[in-house]
Amino acid sequence: MSWGTELWDQFDNLDKHTQWGIDFLERYAKFVKERLDIEQNYAKQLRNLVKKYCPKRSKDEEPRFTSCLSFYSILNELNDYAGQREVVAEEMAHKVYGELMRYSQDLKAERKHHLQEGRKAQQYLDHCWKQMDNSKRKFERECKEAEKSQINFDRLDNDINATKSEVEKAKAQLYLRTHMADESKNEYAAQLQNFNAEQWKHFNNAIPHIFKNLQDMDERRTVKLGETYRSFAEAERRVIPIVSKCLEGMVSAAKAVDERRDASIVVESFKSGFDPPGDFPFEDFSQNLSRTGSDGTISGTPKGEREREGAPGPRPDPKHMSRTKNKLWLFGKKPKAPSLEDFSHLPPEQRRKRLQQRIDELSKELQKEMDQRDALNKMKDVYEKNPQMGDPSSLQPKISETICNMEKLRSEIHKNETWLSEVEGKQSSRGDRRHSADNHHHTPQGRESPEGSYTDDTSQEHHTPHRRPGPPQPGNPNPDPHEFDDEFDDDDPLPVIGHCKALYSFDGQNEGTLVMAEDEVLYIIEEDKGDGWTRARKQGGEEGYVPTSYVEITLEKNSKGS
Repeated sequence: MSWGTELWDQFDNLDKHTQWGIDFLERYAKFVKERLDIEQNYAKQLRNLVKKYCPKRSKDEEPRFTSCLSFYSILNELNDYAGQREVVAEEMAHKVYGELMRYSQDLKAERKHHLQEGRKAQQYLDHCWKQMDNSKRKFERECKEAEKSQINFDRLDNDINATKSEVEKAKAQLYLRTHMADESKNEYAAQLQNFNAEQWKHFNNAIPHIFKNLQDMDERRTVKLGETYRSFAEAERRVIPIVSKCLEGMVSAAKAVDERRDASIVVESFKSGFDPPGDFPFEDFSQNLSRTGSDGTISGTPKGEREREGAPGPRPDPKHMSRTKNKLWLFGKKPKAPSLEDFSHLPPEQRRKRLQQRIDELSKELQKEMDQRDALNKMKDVYEKNPQMGDPSSLQPKISETICNMEKLRSEIHKNETWLSEVEGKQSSRGDRRHSADNHHHTPQGRESPEGSYTDDTSQEHHTPHRRPGPPQPGNPNPDPHEFDDEFDDDDPLPVIGHCKALYSFDGQNEGTLVMAEDEVLYIIEEDKGDGWTRARKQGGEEGYVPTSYVEITLEKNSKGS
């Protein structure tokens, strides 16, 4: 339906309706603005959340557990998801909110123009009506005056007492009034005809045209709202495939969690490379005791025969067993050593891994420098063949610098490879000694090793009736002050039965232990009794216990078994 034909007399209502349409459009634009603000804040909060829980350490220090890697993958996917929320907000801001605000301004200007045209047409019609009304009123007045003149003339003409001049004067006045009435009639007729014509034009041409423009404007506003509704939904739907990929990535990250892989990484990270401790030997303290007849045993019966006869063995000294148990974890709470360039503060296996990792990193850097050198040499050759492209001598300082860097890297690699060979050589030597000991001795003895681990080394296996206890546990706050009196108060020094070379440095912080440096040579004055400690003497005369697994022992043949 057309507003011009159906609503020709509803100018004021159409004015109100078009204003309501623009207000509604701006209200929807405000809704979109608040919606995109929500999206922007949501995306910002998601990014802050990801930033809060993202690791702040370097990649080398990051854990390699699948559970951690999956969580970081989820954080990356969530960050991408936040980016898609920002895309939604940006689409809404430009294609919906911005478009609505621009269109609203255009609508206001267009509506104002159409309404002004309508008001002008109405004002012109009102002006025509006033002119017609004035001519009508004038015609009415002139007619009344003419009627009065006619009455006055008739009265004088019938009055016998009236003079001729008075009659003539009344007749002239009647003629004048009649003539003016006729002119007013003609003018009124012309104004009426003109008003009718303008009124027809107003309601059949001007107003329908103006109302049609207002109708077109309102219909376009409605169409624009429908388009922005669709754009509003499209902004959300356009990112659904990428959001789905983000969610699929999170699901894939969840499936990538591997508990067995994490367990193996724990082993690789903390494996020391040492073997677990062997069995503790039985210590017979009853060899020098004589049996009475009532015991039903013979004093000289060997240990093996007593065991076969079912006689119970002697009970070990609880105090000694307590000290032995304490020695088991002597290095369990060893204070953290400062980080050294050669990683000598780490256990052998961990040291080997760190050295190998550093060698790999240095090799990559060396390869980059070599590639850069080759590229510079090629560029130099090009400059030499084509001098107009550049000066070959300008590349020489950079080439020299690259070669210098390569030499430094090669030196670093060689130094680290030397340390790595040293570690692998020590591990191989210790493995050979353990293998040899296993072939010659069938009863392994417990040996304490660096970082609280143990190895099997039975080359020093020896049983004596009187054992000397080892040093107390480092964490024991109240050690027995007389525990080592029987060991270091001998009048005569013990004889040297061999010598040893320190494989590792030992700080000797506990009472009764001996400080030694790596590769230091010491004298052996008492073999390991099965508790993992060997008594040694420095060349300066200082005596004490050192971990058996820390030294490489060589015993004199004539002292073996003494």
